[in-house]
Parts: sequence; C-alpha cells; structure tokens
Amino acid sequence: MKFLLDQLLLLPLLIFFTLESFLKLFIPKKRKSVAGEIVLITGAGHGLGRLTAYEFAKLKCKLVLWDINKHGIEETAAECRRLGARAHAFVVDCSNREDIYSTAKKVKAEIGDVSILVNNAGVVYTSDLFATQDPQIEKTFEVNTLAHFWTAKAFLPAMMNNNHGHIVTVASAAGHTVVPFLLAYCSSKFAAVGFHRGLTEELAALKRTGVKTTCLCPNFINTGFIKNPSTSAKLKLKPQGNVLFLKTASDFSLGPTLEPEEVVVKLINGILTEQKMIFVPSSIRFLTLLERIFPERFLAILKRKMDIKFDAVIGYKTKGE
Repeated sequence: MKFLLDQLLLLPLLIFFTLESFLKLFIPKKRKSVAGEIVLITGAGHGLGRLTAYEFAKLKCKLVLWDINKHGIEETAAECRRLGARAHAFVVDCSNREDIYSTAKKVKAEIGDVSILVNNAGVVYTSDLFATQDPQIEKTFEVNTLAHFWTAKAFLPAMMNNNHGHIVTVASAAGHTVVPFLLAYCSSKFAAVGFHRGLTEELAALKRTGVKTTCLCPNFINTGFIKNPSTSAKLKLKPQGNVLFLKTASDFSLGPTLEPEEVVVKLINGILTEQKMIFVPSSIRFLTLLERIFPERFLAILKRKMDIKFDAVIGYKTKGE
C-alpha cells in the first residue's frame, strides 16, 4: 500500500512535466555559441561528416577532421579553410583502437583539448547473417560502436575537468527499430544508442552537467551506403556467386530516403539547442513508440504496409533453391 501511495504522489509531477514539455514544443530554443570551440568529427571525408564540418566551419570553430580516406579528408579540410576556419586533417582508421589513441594524443599535444566530439564514422553491409562475413561483423561494431568508447575515453576527461563540452553520437533510426538484412548494422546502432543513453546518465551521476550529449537517429540517408533504395521495386532473387542477390522490401520503412543536407541542418540545430535525441524525420519517435504499445499482430499488418527496398546479399538458402 505504501508503494502505491508513493507512486500516486508522483502523479502531479508527471502531469506538470508533461505539460511543460508540450509547451516547450512551441517555444523556440535559444542556440548556444560554439565560436572558438575545438570540434573533432570522425568520418569527415565524405557525406554527413563532411557537411557537418562545413557547418561548424561557418560557426567559426577550429576543426579536427578524421577519416580513413586521405584524399577525402584533405578535400574537406581545404573547403573548411576556404570558409574561414582553421582545419586540421588526420588519416585515422576508426576500427583500430591504437590508431585512435595515438592520433588523439597528437591532437591534444598539437592543437589542444577537443570540446565538441562528433562520432560520425560508420560502416554498413547490406546482407543477411550468413552472407555477412565475420570480419565485416567485427568491423561494423569496431567503427559504429567501439570507436565511440575509445574517442570518449581520449577526449572526455578534459571536458569533465572543465565541466564543459559536448559528445555527439551519430546513430540511426535502425538503433531503435530493426530492418531485415541489416542485422550487424542495426545491432551496432542499438549499441550506439545505448552508449549515448548510458553516458548521459553517467555524466549526470558524476555531476558533470556542463558536458552535454546528443544522439542523432535519422532514417536512411542518400550517401551511397544503401544501394538502390526505392519504394516500388518488386522482390527479385538472382544468383551472384555462392549467394543470392536480393532486392528486398524491409518490414518497416520509416519514410523516404533523406538527403544529407537536411539531416545536417537538424543535427547542427540539435547540438546548438542541446537536444539529447534527434529523430529525422521527427515521426520516427512516434513510430518507435507504436512498436512498444501496439499488439504484435497489428504491427505485422502495419509493417507490411510500410516498406522500403534496397539491394542486399542473401547467403541463406532453403531446400530446392
């Protein structure tokens, strides 16, 4: 009985904070200044990372750009300098812990303490469990998840000492709801979302509230990682070596493929207004809620009506194939 009474006493707070959150939806959030901050972006040699670097350059930040592709990262750095920012390019393999640690040491010695860390680097393999090679599964987790731990361990101590900084985790809508034939990718992004949420709570417990955290969870982005996305292609199976090549509809589409420019606008705004979780499009938040409260049989019907198609390699074969 005492437990029930204690919970009832929380009801007024629940109502108050719910109303407060609703009202905040209609009040523009103040954007903080990041001028002069040292911003490190992994995977900055192309796509989302490159465009994010350009936006921070316009905001007068000092940029530290990491990518495994030397040509790509130097192109990004050159454009950032043209935009008026100081930019430092480093060739780094984010699947290699020692490469991350050694380059981080060099960054701190030569440039200074990073105050905004954007863990953007990522890899994806569109294949089922059996067609995804063991090294590909390992690389997916090394880049999409474990690298976040190593960069945070390298740069977070200075932020915590100053009680000032920002850790940005670029995850995915696939870190909240699953898509067939992206098993390794979805698993790694679920882990990335867990990293963000766990780190957020840990910083609060350590009373380092000046260190902010943001997690970006977009739908598929048109960066070339997912091949031939569409919404109308039919199911096709074609031989390709020892596996089948499948143009497949996923069980649960979260909307049309996004252009990287629109995602970067949401990301930068989310960082500057210190949003903890950014869904692009915002309807993803509602869809992930539905998965938790709707009956499974209804979800099965809903998923059949919401599909996206992309090329994938299928290694599993049933009898007669």
